[in-house]
Amino acid sequence: MLKGRLSKILAVCFAVLATGLSMQAQDGAYTGFTPYSIFGIGDIYTQGSAYNLGMGGVGIATRNRRLINFLNPAAVTARDSLSFMAEMSVIQSNRMFTQGDKSSVNNAFNVNNITISMPIKYPDVAMMFGIAPYSSTGYRYSYVLEDPSIVGRTGNAVYYSAGKGGTYQLFAAAGVTLWKRLSLGIEGRTLFGNIAKENVFSFAKSAYSDISSGYKLVLKGNSAKAGVQYEQPLGNGMSLGLGATYETGIALKGAVEDYRISTGASQTDTLSYSRNELAGKGDVCIPETIGTGISFSNSDKWHAEINYYRADWTKSGMDVAKGFAVKGSSVFDTRLSQEFRAGFEIVPNRNDVRYYLKRCTYRIGAYYKDSGFAVDGHQINDFGLTLGASLPMLQQNYNAVTFAVAVGQRSSDVGNLIRERYVNFTVGFNFHDMWFRKFTYR
Repeated sequence: MLKGRLSKILAVCFAVLATGLSMQAQDGAYTGFTPYSIFGIGDIYTQGSAYNLGMGGVGIATRNRRLINFLNPAAVTARDSLSFMAEMSVIQSNRMFTQGDKSSVNNAFNVNNITISMPIKYPDVAMMFGIAPYSSTGYRYSYVLEDPSIVGRTGNAVYYSAGKGGTYQLFAAAGVTLWKRLSLGIEGRTLFGNIAKENVFSFAKSAYSDISSGYKLVLKGNSAKAGVQYEQPLGNGMSLGLGATYETGIALKGAVEDYRISTGASQTDTLSYSRNELAGKGDVCIPETIGTGISFSNSDKWHAEINYYRADWTKSGMDVAKGFAVKGSSVFDTRLSQEFRAGFEIVPNRNDVRYYLKRCTYRIGAYYKDSGFAVDGHQINDFGLTLGASLPMLQQNYNAVTFAVAVGQRSSDVGNLIRERYVNFTVGFNFHDMWFRKFTYR
């Protein structure tokens, strides 16, 4: 029976994962879309399940035995004994861009995470493993060349630029609880993915060949993450939670292909081609990240938390490395990234037998983030509000469908920047079962 349950859960997980990954391979399909993803490895996802995202993205100090929290590897030991847990979620984003009197809209879909957690040794040691997107590259724009010195000789000409792809991370973590209050965790992560960036000059006169250039990035890398949590009872069901995480940087490996192609009416010529190997020596890297959190809880009724993250991108090398840097009318440079996140959840009455809505969990959150890059000297910020809820299934409070929505804005329309407003929807499915029990028959 145990093997049957596991095979069904894994089958569903891999089906959802295959759907998300196959979308990246389809022409015209974007798993994420924003013009700011032109820089570096693209737009960095806010990490966390639908549960975390409904509370503003907090989770460093969270110990929830009903839902998986993979933001801190130490949280894996927060569980009922002998419990098996699985979580999968998908995210759909809707964005509106404005720049001066111009505007456009876009929407995209992607797998948000697939995570499985189980005990290793009752009752204090547990593990989890899963997969989640790390970054997404998705953009396209075009404009007509108006320089008279060029148009007078070549006729109408159009410049087109587009990018597509992203990176995912596989992770596995284990944790242990000591003295019933202190929990420690360690996690290993593997990053992998492909990104393509293309630029095209297209000429109306057939006497001139179109010019295509761009980069193809094949990336991989490894990192480790350590986490700690401490829970202090305060009396009357109240408790104080403290948490911290540290993730090592990722020295990127792989290759960057740089090409330039001429396409005429009768033939295609390769003007230049080079392949730069990334040796993983830190020339191009994702920086280390430090996170801290503090929470207050009242038994199984409510939970409030504040988190802070810090990552210094100034030494990442992405502002100068081919394929990562942006050369054009706008100047991109790296900065120190900081995030502030806050969230709150409440359950009116988890054990109410008459009113279903009183057994549901309701969440609200807010966040502010200074991104790790700036455009023309303006550091890009991101802020918004979140709402979420978990709806119990089949009269079991542990199995639930979790919803989260984030409404926010990135940057502003000052200067020549692009203001991005968005609404992101996340839906997660939480599975919980008791395994490894010995039944007694009489």
